[in-house]
Amino acid sequence: MLAMFSLAFMRNAYLAGTFIAIICGTIGVFVIARNLSFLTHTLSEIGFAGAAFGIFMGWTALSGMLIFTVVSSVIVGQMSVKQSRREASISAISALFIGLGILFLSLSNQTSSYATSILFGSVIGIANADVLRVAVLSAIVLLVMLALYRPLKFDSFDSIGARVSGLWTTAISVVFLVLVAMSVSVAAQIVGSLLIFILLTLPAAAARYFVHTVSKMIFLSIGFALAGVWIGLYLSYLTNLPVSFFIASIECLFYFAALTYQRVHVGS
Repeated sequence: MLAMFSLAFMRNAYLAGTFIAIICGTIGVFVIARNLSFLTHTLSEIGFAGAAFGIFMGWTALSGMLIFTVVSSVIVGQMSVKQSRREASISAISALFIGLGILFLSLSNQTSSYATSILFGSVIGIANADVLRVAVLSAIVLLVMLALYRPLKFDSFDSIGARVSGLWTTAISVVFLVLVAMSVSVAAQIVGSLLIFILLTLPAAAARYFVHTVSKMIFLSIGFALAGVWIGLYLSYLTNLPVSFFIASIECLFYFAALTYQRVHVGS
């Protein structure tokens, strides 16, 4: 295992993965509470198109993802407010942006390895500059979350009470959507745009079955996300298989274990 950390790209992957797990574990608790899992899935397709556009323009994939996801998060959120039109909105927007992503990759004349890297992540491709960008974006997300924590918790877990009390729920929702978009863009560095929603939903979804306070859910969700990323990176190093496969499998195991725990606990 020590030999793994002698490789610069693995050190970078673990550093970036740690930041990603922390912000996904934190944001995920509020994503689940606000029933926005559908939005993270849609943003993953938008992120793919943004990354492809960034490559087409000669920028970094992360820059393109940030532009597309931040701008689109508010628009998608507004289009999908009503339950009756969520599925149609998701299908239409996902199809459009997947098509745009394929178009931008085709126009950029890049090899298929670029598409694979964007969709499934790339441990080898994480350089020192990428770690720095991920660290800065993660710090921004966490600082805003800290400043917004109390009103966001109130609005997420008691939306009716928040509106009655005169809380600026619309402004909070907009800021939160932007934070989700930033988290999606950052997380794509490890798991790729296709499986971003896994880190943003499953750790938090599993944590809520074990604990029942917001602070405990956040800490446990971060723990599940860290375990998935760290173990996934190690298994990917040993087997040379995609890290996103291992992270997805591990987080699914945590979630099914949580469901089993809940069933046994409720049954007893």
